[in-house]
Parts: sequence; structure tokens; C-alpha cells
Amino acid sequence: MRLAKLLPPLAVVGALAFVPTATSGLAAADAVNYKELETFMDVYQRVRSQYVDKVDDHVLVKGAIDGMLAALDPHSAYAEGADFQQTKATTEGNYGGLGLSVAAEDGAVKIITPTEDTPADRAGLKSGDYITHVDGLLLYGSTLDEAVEKMRGQPGTKCKLTIVRPGRDKPFDVTLIREKIELKPVKYEVRDGIGIININGFSAQTGAATENALVSIDKMTGGRPLGYVVDLRSNPGGLLDQAVAVSDAFLDRGEIVSERGREKTDIERFYAHPGDLAHGLPVIVLTDAGTASAAEIVAGALQDQRRALVMGEKSFGKGSVQTVMPMSDASVLRLTTARYYTPSGRSVQAGGIDPDVLVPQLSDPDYKDRPRLREADLRKHLLGQAKVDDALLQSDTTPDPRFTSTAEGLKLAGVKDYQLDYALKTLKRLAPPAPPKPKVAAR
Repeated sequence: MRLAKLLPPLAVVGALAFVPTATSGLAAADAVNYKELETFMDVYQRVRSQYVDKVDDHVLVKGAIDGMLAALDPHSAYAEGADFQQTKATTEGNYGGLGLSVAAEDGAVKIITPTEDTPADRAGLKSGDYITHVDGLLLYGSTLDEAVEKMRGQPGTKCKLTIVRPGRDKPFDVTLIREKIELKPVKYEVRDGIGIININGFSAQTGAATENALVSIDKMTGGRPLGYVVDLRSNPGGLLDQAVAVSDAFLDRGEIVSERGREKTDIERFYAHPGDLAHGLPVIVLTDAGTASAAEIVAGALQDQRRALVMGEKSFGKGSVQTVMPMSDASVLRLTTARYYTPSGRSVQAGGIDPDVLVPQLSDPDYKDRPRLREADLRKHLLGQAKVDDALLQSDTTPDPRFTSTAEGLKLAGVKDYQLDYALKTLKRLAPPAPPKPKVAAR
């Protein structure tokens, strides 16, 4: 007790002793910061007074903000006006447009993934395609916001995109009809006694919709499904809390994800609650290069907790968390504030989720020639803080049926989606045997 009483005074003395040094350090840092700001203001004033055309002050300030955030990472951004409304609508689950997630790459616009059942998806646009023109206007050199703005418009109007697809000799045009995208974050069906849950995005309704899908599949199968396929392919992600809710629906206990900020002590962990709505039945999670962000949280959590088998292709590798900060009634700052880690401590950033069973999408005729765009391909992407060693993969020279089928052969066999077909057949092998029927006594 005596020692405890002495600690506060000693701590205060220690703190006071360091005040001059700390103050000196802060003063030096402030001097450097002020010099940088002086340089910025000098450039700002020279542009205002001497640029060949008169420039609006708001345009200059907005450009400075955009440039500052662009120097950080690909996902930090400032949105106002139409961009703000788009950001707000996307997180709420509906927006207008073509249904595309895109990124800027060396002055070009590259498709990350088309959203399922949207004009872009129905037109056959694919991850890795480049958009070079919109309605005949060249996009090269435009900012990403300018390119997206050209693709927006009133529902019902036409939009012609010129596409360059690696592996094809010539560009081709695709004409789309803009429409209001009403995202259905979760779709489900039962096929051969197996529940298929297709999660397209993580908006505010995704967690509740997934729980509803599990309950509905239970009813449709009389409480006896063989298992579940959770399809996260081409899912660009969304809200962190919804990824936690979806993971929780399949888990009974354990960590789902941890979020770690700048400081070592800045860690927040999210855990599952009792109650596995899938009743411990086999689960297969399908992923591909378009599986990103919140979708990777779900795949990583179920994989690390040995709750699901991840099948398909390596995911996108976006392991950072963006905090949305309202700046005014019509503007918002989206700032990268943390990295997330799977229960085993893996950082997904720039590495992605490796599937337990690699299954290529052989029913896609462009599969072999189409490149996969991932987080590691984006300029200024955050480092993952974790090394990925592919040298540990076991080599096997035996021909694997997963890689020998052709798109033409699968089409003749009636297989439109090879990855889903492979998952369903695997689940049938994993499913527990059906309980014996009760014997009826003879009369």
C-alpha cells in the first residue's frame, strides 16, 4: 500500500522532467509543418493569381484534398455532391448506374468486378477488363471520378462502353441501358438438398438477410439440408459490422476478426455469439479474385475457425478498414484507419485468402487469358505486414480433373458454373448420411 501511494507523485515528477524535451520536440515538428504549409499556400496563391485561366477556389481546395488522399492509399477519398450521394446510397444498398466496381490504373479504368444481375453483369463484362471509351469519348488521362461520372445517367438511357479484354485481339463495344440498381444483397435457393446462399455485397441489410436465408432453407428442406454453399465470388465487400454478422450466423464461438490501428494497443476484436444457424452442417465458401474486403473477413473467419472449406480462387486482398467521417451535410471523408486480421492473426492485405481447394472457373472461355486484378496490383496499396510463402505448396505431376476440363466440354455437359458444380458435388460427399427411416411395426 505504501508503494502504491508513492507511485502517483513519482509519475508526476517523471512527467514534469520530460516536459522541456517533449515541448522542444513538438516545437521542432511544428516548425517543419508550418514550413510545408507555407509552401502549399505560396503555390496556392501563385495559381490563383497567375494561372492562364481564372480558377475557382473550391476547385483548387478540392483538388488539393484529392491529391493529399491519393498519396496515401487507393481507398482513402473525399466525396461531396454527387459522389457523396453515391457513397451514401451504396452503403444503404441501392444506387443508380451500370453495376460496376472499377479502379484507376496508369490512366486507364479497370473493372474490379461487375455486380451480379446488373446491366454490366448481364452484358458479360468481367474482372480485368479495361474501359477505354464511354460513348466514344476517350477515358485515358481522366480521373476515376470523371470516368465514373460519364458512366452515370438517368435510368433507361443508353451508355456505350469500349472494352479491351486481355487475350482478345481487338477492342469491342458493349451498349448498356442504365438502370436504378436495387441491390439484393442475399439470394438463396435449394439444389439437390443443398442450400446455396449468394451474398453479393455487404450493405446494411446483409446480416439479417443471411439469417433469413438460413431459416428459409431450413424450412424448404424440412429441417434436413445436406449443407451450404456460401457464394462470395465477385463480392466487393462493404460494411464491417455486416461481415461480422454474417460470420456469426455460421459460428457458435470464437473470434471473427480483429481490427488494428496505428498504435500497437489500438486493437478491437469481434467475437461470435452462441447459436450456429447452420447447425454445424458442412459449409463451402466460394471465392475468386473479385472477393474483397468484408467478403474476405467472412471467408477468413470461417476458414480459420475450421467451420468451412474455402474453394475457388485466391481473393482480392483488401485487408484495410475505412472509417467514414461526415465533414458536412453534403460531404464525407473515407479514411483508411486500420488493418484487419483473421482469427489466426493473418493479414489479408495484399495477400488475400488462399482457397483450401483451388478450383478454376473452367466454364469461362476467357479464363486462361484473363488477368486477375488484386489489391497488390493497385498503386500505393498498403503493405500487408505478413509474408506469403507459396513455396510451401505441394507439387503433384498427376493430371488434376479440376484443370483438364474445357469450357466447350462443360457446356455440352450442361455445366454453366464449374466452381459451383464442383462445390455441390463436394458437399454431397461431405454430407453426413441421412438418418434411417423409423421402422413401422407390422400389423
